[in-house]
Amino acid sequence: METEEERNKRLAQEAADRILAKNGKTREDVEREEQKEAESAIQKVPQNAHSNIKHVIAVISGKGGVGKSFVTASLATALNKKGYKVGILDADITGPSIPKMFGVHGQIFSTEEGGIPKESKNGIKIMSINLLLDDETQPVIWRGPVIAQAVEQFWTDMMWGDIDYMLVDMPPGTGDVPLTVFQSLPIDGTVIVTSPQELVSMIVKKAYNMTTMMDIPVIGLVENYSYIVCPNCGEEIKVFGESGIDETAAELNVPVLAKIPINPMVAKASDDGDIESLDTTVFEDAVLKIVKG
Repeated sequence: METEEERNKRLAQEAADRILAKNGKTREDVEREEQKEAESAIQKVPQNAHSNIKHVIAVISGKGGVGKSFVTASLATALNKKGYKVGILDADITGPSIPKMFGVHGQIFSTEEGGIPKESKNGIKIMSINLLLDDETQPVIWRGPVIAQAVEQFWTDMMWGDIDYMLVDMPPGTGDVPLTVFQSLPIDGTVIVTSPQELVSMIVKKAYNMTTMMDIPVIGLVENYSYIVCPNCGEEIKVFGESGIDETAAELNVPVLAKIPINPMVAKASDDGDIESLDTTVFEDAVLKIVKG
C-alpha cells in the first residue's frame, strides 16, 4: 500500500504527464531536451578587465520565502570577518534586498571602463538592480531574457577588483535566471537554502537536481527558521515542526552546513541596514566548507 507521500508524488507526476501530453510530449522528450540544453550550455562570459574574481558561490533555493538573501548576506559577512575580500552579485532582480540589508543606497558610479560596485561599512562589494534605479521602490517589470542579460552585465560590466569569494544571491526556483547564471558564470559550487516544512525534500531535490545537471557541485544545505529559543527557559521550539533536513542531506550525500534559528534581531538589523553587526558564529561550518572547496 502506497504512503501518502508516494501517492502525492504519483498524482503530481500524473498531472505533469497530462500537461505534457496536451503539448504532444512525453516525460522522456522533456528529459532529452533538458539534457541537450545542458550539454550545449552557452560559453562562460568574461570578467571585466578590472576584475579578479577567484571563487564564485551561488546561494540558491527551490522556493521563495526561505531567507536566501539573509543567508547570502550572512555568509558574505562571515567570510569578510575571516579577512577574505568578498563581493555580492544580487541576481534576484525582481526582489532585490541585499543593498537595504547592508545599508547601501544610491546609484553606482560608472566610467567608460565599467561600473564601480558599492561597498558596505566593512568593505563588502555589492551590485544590485536597486543601485541603478532612480527610486529603489520602483518595480522591475522585465521578462526573463532581459533579467538574465542584466545579471550577465553585473558580471562583465562591473569593475569588481580583487575578490576572493563572490556570492551570487539567486532568485528562487529553477527558471531562466538561475539557468543563465549556471551557464554563464564560472560557478564553483552552490549552497541550497531551505526551511523545515514538509515540502522540504521535494524543493531541495529540485534545486539539487538542477545544480548537478549543470555539473556544478553542491557544497551543502542550510536550514533557515530551524527553531526558536525560548527566552525564559532556553528550550528550542520547532515552530515549523520536526525537520527532515538531515534525512534529505543523507539521501543526497551532501552535508548540512547550518541550522539557523529564528531571531527577531535579524529583521531589525535588516531593516536598519546593519546586517554586518549580527553574530555569524552559526555559519562557521559553512564558511569552512566553502573555503576548503
